[in-house]
Amino acid sequence: MAIPISTSDINLGQSRPENISVESKSTLRTLESTAVKGRAPKTGYSRAQFGDGWANVLGCDTRNIILKRDLKGPRLSADCKVISGTLDDPYTAKIIVFERGPTTSDAVQIDHVVALSDAWQKGAQQLSFDRRVALANDPLNLLAVDGPANQEKSDGDAATWLPPNKPFRCQYVTRQIKVKSKYSLWVTQSEKQAMQNVLARC
Repeated sequence: MAIPISTSDINLGQSRPENISVESKSTLRTLESTAVKGRAPKTGYSRAQFGDGWANVLGCDTRNIILKRDLKGPRLSADCKVISGTLDDPYTAKIIVFERGPTTSDAVQIDHVVALSDAWQKGAQQLSFDRRVALANDPLNLLAVDGPANQEKSDGDAATWLPPNKPFRCQYVTRQIKVKSKYSLWVTQSEKQAMQNVLARC
């Protein structure tokens, strides 16, 4: 299923730390305008509610688009698959050499910054199917990251998981707030407090 993603979205890079303090006041205002509610039941959730895997955009799937965006020196195959590259991992600050293969590809995974399960319990089940597919494939909500860190995060929100790399937490929380605002998702009170605590240090 093809979905429209603008060039500016595809080229969206990771925010630089020096820009975060400038953004933090605006981000806090956005957070203040975000609804605060309790977590809805997970009933009915499945990955398929957000589409059948990665969407195809201009002949490339979203996973490889994000790998190409986030890896340094990406090498691509003729069919738009990233074969290799180097990741400066935002979650752990480790340098990870990526090599495509059955036993190596999982070293770098594409994380949904707002986890799909979390989104489902905070308003996404009320979105149309096409809007959920857009959320699952939105470059704003996607980052290439260390595989084990992504597994550790699972479907946690800011109240239960933050990147071990503390300097990246401002960018991480800012992205979550932008995604939740863009797709009319809500936050829990504990999640909002955790976000405020992070942004207060930005």
